[in-house]
Amino acid sequence: MSERSTSRPSLITRRSLLGTAAAMAATPALAEECRVGPPPHEKGPKVWMDLDQVELDAAYDQAVYAPMISQFNKRFASSSETTRKRLGAPKRFAYGPTPIEGLDVFPARNANAPIFVYVHGGRWLYGSARDYAYAADLFVNAGVNLVVLDFIAVNAAGGDLRPMADQVRRGIAWTYKNAASFGGDTKRFYIGGHSSGSHLAGVAMVTDWQKDFALPADMITGGLLMSGMYDLKPARLSARSNYVKFDDDMEHSLSTIRHIEMLRAPVTVTYGTFETPEFQRQSREFAAAVKAAGKPVELLEAPDFNHFEMCESIGNPYGPNGLAALKLMKLA
Repeated sequence: MSERSTSRPSLITRRSLLGTAAAMAATPALAEECRVGPPPHEKGPKVWMDLDQVELDAAYDQAVYAPMISQFNKRFASSSETTRKRLGAPKRFAYGPTPIEGLDVFPARNANAPIFVYVHGGRWLYGSARDYAYAADLFVNAGVNLVVLDFIAVNAAGGDLRPMADQVRRGIAWTYKNAASFGGDTKRFYIGGHSSGSHLAGVAMVTDWQKDFALPADMITGGLLMSGMYDLKPARLSARSNYVKFDDDMEHSLSTIRHIEMLRAPVTVTYGTFETPEFQRQSREFAAAVKAAGKPVELLEAPDFNHFEMCESIGNPYGPNGLAALKLMKLA
């Protein structure tokens, strides 16, 4: 005996279809939620090169081109904690009088080892040495002392980038002067940075170390500038001026590309093809200017890497920045 269902099948009516379509239209699509690049807008007056204000602001806002920024930052922190568990806590030293003026040293296992000073990024606003410890695995395993700097944030400096740049330079100078305290070899003294940290490392690369710090003019052996800015003019025109109080002196004195004559060491410049158009352009044009000045430079383009993937790759010996660091130090 067959059973008959007493329930009636739901009827798909034209009204229900239209209602569903309307609901879907009112809900942003996944692709729209994860949009990369500036929002759709009517093209406005050009502010910088071919970019209008909306496009320029987006080109100096990494979150617009790498929407998963929060996940990356959390992973930097968790990966750094894992590294500290493996290697042990770093040695902490003060290079200046204020609490923020400190640095972490992950010493190499061998004596008289090369030194790499790392300057972290974070829009000049965020970040700490603690969250970039993950890079130490690569450097320590390669026989290199890794030094990671802490320094003031621009908002704590009243919107002035100069105190930040000065602290970075003093941290680098302290490291050079005190290298023997952690078994470092000043004849193999490298610096590098990522994003706004690359901007600050670039400024350090063109510092007059002899005049300003009574150190050898050629104390830096090589530099690794990753995904950075080397001319502050477009950043000054962007929304970053909402929290950085740019002036003509700051723009000129802290634009590395305008002081290439002071560059005394080979430099490697890297960027990813999924970075913002301005960070890509700045990298290419800075490297071209260094080359035109007859100074040693290597430009490395990493296909399919975004800004934060480039940052993470400094801890990977097979990643673009990790491998670039090893090659710069002649360890790969």
